[in-house]
Amino acid sequence: MSLQARLDAFKADFKGGKAPYFAPQEIHPIMERATAELVASGQAARALKAGDVAPEFTLNDPEGKPVSSVDLLKQGALVISFYRGVWCPYCNLELTALEEALPSFKAEGASLIAISPQNAVNSRKSVRTNKLNFPILSDTHNDVAAAFGIRFALPDYLVDLYKSLKNDLPAFNGDDSWTLPMPARYVVGQDGTILYSEVNPDYTHRPEPQDMLPALRKKIASAS
Repeated sequence: MSLQARLDAFKADFKGGKAPYFAPQEIHPIMERATAELVASGQAARALKAGDVAPEFTLNDPEGKPVSSVDLLKQGALVISFYRGVWCPYCNLELTALEEALPSFKAEGASLIAISPQNAVNSRKSVRTNKLNFPILSDTHNDVAAAFGIRFALPDYLVDLYKSLKNDLPAFNGDDSWTLPMPARYVVGQDGTILYSEVNPDYTHRPEPQDMLPALRKKIASAS
């Protein structure tokens, strides 16, 4: 089953209130309003895209070890997934799909990392929950997300909804700014140029992991 098919199935169950999802039906229009407003803002179109130079960064893994994009790019191309956090079921489905695709990325000489604003404790939970074999990095204050152009502030009414649902982002992230990254996927070549980008303000839609393989293979072919 494709990643998007899994996401669509989860969304249908969540909106339909099927067990174990018993969220009040009145929350869905509020979430859909926030998504529609973020789409209408045009921010996704202004984010970094293929052909741009990716910003360099160093972020900590769940054990506090610094991981440098510069060092990773010395080894080969870099696949980056920005996600919201372990509390987001759509993100967990994406991480699982990326884990399944990890051998394909490695076969093309690429590394894979995922970046979220959550703290180390929740990053470790992401690794355990999704049985991941690639690094989860903590982007405090969403600073790296901002450098890519994908950080946004939640509107007040969505903050109120999250609080009512006990979805305490300041506790998850160790940051009281109530910001998140738009879900995004990038492939960065060894020279720092972005080869592939997909930014979607609708968090229920994610690209297939296999969508990035042509960019990796094209880069390898051009270098040979």
